[in-house]
Amino acid sequence: MLDKILSNPLVGLSPWIIYSIVEGENRLEIAALLALGTALLVVILGVVRGSRPKALEFTDVTYFGILAVVIAVGSDATHDWLELWGGEVANTALVVFALGSILVRHPFTLAYAKESTPEEEWSAPEFLRANYVISWVWVLAFGIEALSGLYGDAVLDDSNNIWTGWVIQTLPLIAAAQFTIWYPQRLEALGRRAQGEDVRVPPIQEMYAQLAPWLTVIGAIVFITGDAPGWLGFVFIAAGVGLQRLFMSQAKAAERGDGPTPAPAGG
Repeated sequence: MLDKILSNPLVGLSPWIIYSIVEGENRLEIAALLALGTALLVVILGVVRGSRPKALEFTDVTYFGILAVVIAVGSDATHDWLELWGGEVANTALVVFALGSILVRHPFTLAYAKESTPEEEWSAPEFLRANYVISWVWVLAFGIEALSGLYGDAVLDDSNNIWTGWVIQTLPLIAAAQFTIWYPQRLEALGRRAQGEDVRVPPIQEMYAQLAPWLTVIGAIVFITGDAPGWLGFVFIAAGVGLQRLFMSQAKAAERGDGPTPAPAGG
């Protein structure tokens, strides 16, 4: 079980996700410490498991280690600046890291994928392409997150805005995480089916069905915070419930072959 968990790139991204969710006004120190603690835990578990730390894990410890030191010795002005722009800086750093890994032709998800894939398949075009696709999805997710936070802070002057500070920032992360889980499973099933095995291929509607409940969560948050009209919260809740049922129905129909055609392997 531990091997399976640590071979997923979501583990390496977990410190950034935690920091992104926790950081905000008066939460700078706790966000940085939680992220650093998570980064160190991932490295330690990897070493205990017998694997070498990956580039993303080195980046995790380095970034949040430096951030923790800056927070510890920084002035009040530095703290104020980091509380305002720390999220955008972290997201921009992640975009640079993920995009850089693609540009040097070694997408960061590759190191994780190799741990659960036979070595003879490492140079297969399908294997490499899958990692490029997943890495690009994360570049897009963190890019959206950074731009959303920037708009909230620089244009709206409201870092706690429910839409730019939470909804628009969180949904891309959840979608990218779900895609990271779904896409390799789909490619593996398609490969086994091509070899003549009778296996189930997860349709894309199944991934959509797993994302839909987050609309319901957003609706609940709208009601709780009161930062938007109550009717909008009801719309989100109803949409989450309705879309989940719709996508689940479409997924079952797609598997039977009498519904919408599942997305192609690369889409």
